[in-house]
Amino acid sequence: MLVALLLMPLIASVFMVLVRPRVWLEIIHALAALSGLAVGLMVAARVWRGDVPVAVGGLLRADGLSALMVVVITLLGAIAALYGLGYIRVEYDDSHLSKVRGFFALFHLFIFTMLLAVTTDNLGIMWVAIEGTTLATAFLVNLHNTPRSLEAAYKYLILSSVGIALAFIGTALLYYSGVSRAGEIAVNWTSLRDAAPSLNPQVVRLAFAFILVGYGTKAGLAPMHTWLPDAHSEAPAPISALMSGVLLNVGLYALMRFKVVVDIAVGPHFAGPWFVGIGLLSLAVAAVFLVVPRNYKRMLAYSSVEHIGVICLGLGFGGYWGVLGALLHVVNHALSKSLLFILSGNILLKYQTTDILRVRGLLRASPLTAGAFAAGTLALLGLPPFGLFMSEFLIFRAGIERGPVWVVIVGAVLLAVVFAGMLGSVNQMLYGAPPEKLEHGDVLKWSLAPLVVNFALLLVLGLTLPDAVADALDQALRVLGVPRA
Repeated sequence: MLVALLLMPLIASVFMVLVRPRVWLEIIHALAALSGLAVGLMVAARVWRGDVPVAVGGLLRADGLSALMVVVITLLGAIAALYGLGYIRVEYDDSHLSKVRGFFALFHLFIFTMLLAVTTDNLGIMWVAIEGTTLATAFLVNLHNTPRSLEAAYKYLILSSVGIALAFIGTALLYYSGVSRAGEIAVNWTSLRDAAPSLNPQVVRLAFAFILVGYGTKAGLAPMHTWLPDAHSEAPAPISALMSGVLLNVGLYALMRFKVVVDIAVGPHFAGPWFVGIGLLSLAVAAVFLVVPRNYKRMLAYSSVEHIGVICLGLGFGGYWGVLGALLHVVNHALSKSLLFILSGNILLKYQTTDILRVRGLLRASPLTAGAFAAGTLALLGLPPFGLFMSEFLIFRAGIERGPVWVVIVGAVLLAVVFAGMLGSVNQMLYGAPPEKLEHGDVLKWSLAPLVVNFALLLVLGLTLPDAVADALDQALRVLGVPRA
């Protein structure tokens, strides 16, 4: 089943290069995304029933944390894929079929690399897969082939490659710390975790610094975040949705895996303060740029820096409630940010600009898009009854219990700054008189239908925690070595 999960997007990507008629490209695209979701849910269900699927001689393995990530990737991949059908039809007609083919092929290659990163037990393959996400998305960032998109793609490619190189050094050092003490060990998570008590603590500390900076670059943590606003604002809306809602979480996934090993090897009080510090810095940087944002896609991108920082606070505070809140925030942020980036695609198609000052009267011009964008913004800002309120509450509760309390106070103030800046900018877009020549009505109205899933899940996770979700999170917590409260 794991092999099938990975083969579907890979084979679909190959077919996109070979198939000529546009209608067949679209059919294969939709079927691959929906089939991937179905198989992803089956893999996750098997894990949640207590099994640990293994394939290809142990190179592929799915545990509770992997299952959670697989569901996030395949669900949001399917939603972005369905919206992408209409979005790309508006962006490119049949005279640009090569770009359409490239978009669909790279879309599924992107999905494949993310799935491989979270379902492999091998540290080297995970590193290659995360680097593969960079190569796939760099071309998608430059799909429009403008000077800005080209600059964004190069910036993304260079910074991400430097980050992944540092992550490789950290991984090599961590492996060396085991070989120097315990002899030869396999380069996989299960062996490394078993050998963690015998790792050289000094080397592990050095390795963690490289790993935090390396994979933190991919996760969009400050100060390694500088590629993120450019890349997310220039990529097509369905790709921005996946990069912000899913790809950043893949970088966090790697950090969470390494944190487990570091906590065992060095002690639980070493990595936590690093996560708290870099999380608070990310919040502060995002708040500065979100006071008066000028570009709504860049605004959403900096919001991602903010929320990844909040997740790192949860991981840094630690304990049951801190890590539970962080995992829940991973899911909630993925749902809300993918929702808003998809809606930003509708706004861009309608107004032909990403400048906040030039978007006026959205409520009159596109009522459905405007209403959904307003509700999604309120969800992203952490207002009840949406899920982000609950996950942020759990994280800050852990901060109050486990300290330092001043971090909680500063974090709350920074969130208030973000709240005021984003809400003020969105209000400017919603109200006023739309441009005179702008036609009334929503673009791609029916393509927004899958977003009902995002809203439904955000409401459910804000009002209650279903038993199935609680069990899934509990299994992920056990993988991360967190005991029940």
